[in-house]
Amino acid sequence: MDVMPQQDPESRRPSQPSPEGPRPPHDATPGADPRTTPGADPYVMPAEGATAVPPPPPTLRTTLRRAAFGAVAAGVLLAGALVAVPDGKDDRPKEPGPVERAEAAATAGSPASLSDLTALIGDRQKWVEAHPADAPSWATLGSAYVEWGRRSADAAYFGRAEEALKRSLEARPGERGNGEAWVGMAALANARHDFLAAKRWGETVRKQDPKTWSVYPVLIDAYTGLGDVKAATEATEKFGELRKGVPALARTADLYRGQGWREDALATAREAADRATAPAEKAEALHRLGELAWERGEPEEAVAQFDAALRTDAGHHASLAGKARALVALDRTDEAVAAYQSVMSKLPRPAYALELGELYASLELDGDARSQYGKLAELLEQAKAAGVDESVVQARYESDHGDPAAAVELLRGQWKKQHRSAAVADALGWALHRAGKSEEGLEYARQAVDTGVRNASYAYHLGVIERELAQYGPARRHLEEALRTNPAFSPLDAPKAREALETLGEPPPGGPGDMQPPPPPPPVPSPEPKREAGPEPKPEPKKETKRESPRPEAPAPVPSKTAPAPSKAAPSSPAAVEADASKSP
Repeated sequence: MDVMPQQDPESRRPSQPSPEGPRPPHDATPGADPRTTPGADPYVMPAEGATAVPPPPPTLRTTLRRAAFGAVAAGVLLAGALVAVPDGKDDRPKEPGPVERAEAAATAGSPASLSDLTALIGDRQKWVEAHPADAPSWATLGSAYVEWGRRSADAAYFGRAEEALKRSLEARPGERGNGEAWVGMAALANARHDFLAAKRWGETVRKQDPKTWSVYPVLIDAYTGLGDVKAATEATEKFGELRKGVPALARTADLYRGQGWREDALATAREAADRATAPAEKAEALHRLGELAWERGEPEEAVAQFDAALRTDAGHHASLAGKARALVALDRTDEAVAAYQSVMSKLPRPAYALELGELYASLELDGDARSQYGKLAELLEQAKAAGVDESVVQARYESDHGDPAAAVELLRGQWKKQHRSAAVADALGWALHRAGKSEEGLEYARQAVDTGVRNASYAYHLGVIERELAQYGPARRHLEEALRTNPAFSPLDAPKAREALETLGEPPPGGPGDMQPPPPPPPVPSPEPKREAGPEPKPEPKKETKRESPRPEAPAPVPSKTAPAPSKAAPSSPAAVEADASKSP
C-alpha cells in the first residue's frame, strides 16, 4: 500500500521554460563565448568579427529544445501521478491475495497457510455455486477440504472433500483428463489412513501420465504407510526429477529419516529450510528440523526449532505439540502441560491426547490422566465416524492402559490390509508381548527395528521383549540403544528402560565364550621355569602319547614336543595349579 502523502502533481511540477529557450541576459557582452556566459545556449557557436549580429533562432535548435523540455515535463508528471493515484487504480502489478497465494503454493507442491487456505475454500465455494459443471474447480475445492481437515484435525471436512471430488468426476471423468480429482481422492485416502486405496488411485494417475508430478507426494505417503520402502524410494526420486526445489528436498529428508540416515536427513532438511521462502513452507521445514533434533535426544535444539517455526507461522500448531514433547524432556513439565492443553484446543489429534494423558500419569495426576484418556476415546469415536482409521493410536493406548488383546486384534487387521510400516510392526509386537505372546511379538518388534529408523521407543520395546525371553545380551544392547538415542523418549517408558537396564546389570566378565579374544601367545624365553611351577610330571607324557600318531608324518618331531609344553605350562595361576592337582592321583 502506498504510504506517501497524496499531493497534487501540479504542485511538484517545476516552472515551464520558454519554448524558445532561455534568452541571454541584457548585459551579456557581444562576442563572448556563450558556453561560458550564464544563461547562454552552450550548443551555439560564438559570433566572430565586428560584423557579427545575433542570428535568428534556428528551427532545428528550437525543435530540439522543445523536445528536451517536453520529456522532462512528462517525467515529472508521471512521477507525480504514481504517487498521487489512490490504491487499486494504478497499473502496477498487484500483490497476490490469499487465494492467489494458496493456488501458487498448491502449484508448487508446498503447504499454504491456514488463512490462505480458508480464502481459497471460500472463493471456490462461491464459484462452483454459479458454475456447477466446472470440474477443475470442484477438484481444487475437494483437495483444499482434504488439506484443511488434515491440518486442523477436523475429520468432518473429509466428508465434504469426498463429495466435492465426486462432483468433479461426475462433471469430467478421470479418463477424460481429470487426473487432478484422482490425485485428490488419493490424498483423501491417505488422510483417512487407507493407504491401499491411496496407492490404487495414485498408480492409476501415474499409469495414465507418468509425468504428472502432483501424484508422487500422495504415492510416497501411501507406500510409506504400507511399509514399501523400495517403492517409496523410487517415487521420491521421480518426484525430485520432475519437481525441483524445497518440496523435493523435504520429501528426500523424510525418506532419509525413515531409513535411519540421520546425517543425510539433517543436511537435506537444513537445505530445505534455507531455501524456503513462503511462511507456511518455512515453518514446515523448521518443524522438520525440530523433529530430527528431538529424535537425536537434543531437546534444547528441538525447542529452538519449534519456536522458530511458530514465529514464522503462528498457525503451525504441530510445532506447538513438538515443543511440548521437548519441554517434558527438559523437566519443564508445567510449560509442557500448558503447551499440550493449548494444542489440544487448536489441533485435537488423538496422538496428542494420548501423550498428554501419559504425561499426567507420569506426574501421578491420575484423575487428569483418566479425563484425558476419556477425551482420547471421544476423538477416536469421532475419527471412526468420519472414516478415519486410528487403529495404531488406539492400539497403543490399549496395550499400555487398556486391553492388550483388543490391541492385538486391531493391529492384526492393519497387517491384513497390508499396512506394514515400522510403526504398525512395532505396535503389533508390543501388543503381543503385553498380551502374553512375547515369542510371536519378538518377530514384529525386530522387523520394526531392522528398518533402520532411529526410534527410541522401538528399541525399548524390543529390549523388553528380549529380556522377557531371557535373551539378556540383545536385551541389554537394545535398552542401551534406546537411552542413547533419546534419554527422555517417553515420560513413562524412559524411566522403565533405565530400571530394566539396571536390573540386567553389567555383562559377565569376558563376555560370551565365542566372543572372547584368543589367548595371547606364550612367552618364548625360558620355558623350563614355567614347567617347574606346578607338580604335573604325569600329564605331559599323556599329552605326548596323544601326539604320537602324527609323528611319523611330521618332518621335524622335535618342535612337536616343545610346542605344547609352553602352552600347557602357561596358565600357572593358582586356579590352574589346583585344577591339575585335583586330576592327579
